[in-house]
Amino acid sequence: MSRLTTLYIDKEAHKFSAAHFTIFSEQERERLHGHNYSVSARIVAPMGNNGFSADYNVYKRRIANLCVPLDEYMLLAGDSPFQTIAEQGDEYWVTFGGKTLKFPQDETRILPVVNVTVEELAHYLLAELLRDSAGEGLVEVELGVSSGPGQTGAAIWRWDG
Repeated sequence: MSRLTTLYIDKEAHKFSAAHFTIFSEQERERLHGHNYSVSARIVAPMGNNGFSADYNVYKRRIANLCVPLDEYMLLAGDSPFQTIAEQGDEYWVTFGGKTLKFPQDETRILPVVNVTVEELAHYLLAELLRDSAGEGLVEVELGVSSGPGQTGAAIWRWDG
């Protein structure tokens, strides 16, 4: 019988600031605004014979590295059915509800999500974290993204094998 251990990683350094707007429907969205997001993780892994289950430093570094490419960017939902994104010179032109917003390409990230919400960001970042964690014997990983105190969305992965 293996012993499982849960590690909680919630560091002040695991954060990014970004602008976005949430899309509610084909004709309704929030105004452009920003958040100071924070990222946390809960990792379940078998206890090793050496007295620990997973290296905190490895996961702290990986979580910090997830935040870097999003920090101080405009985040756009690349998979939204309610908006179109076109490249025009060095800008992205985003058309939603008959209105076009223009963003500099070098200050914008288009993410493979249907909406820029804490829930979608959590799933996106969890997939990125797991891509770098393959084969490490993890049993479960929960990654949370907070847009402020009391507002967190989380995504969970469980080993099926």
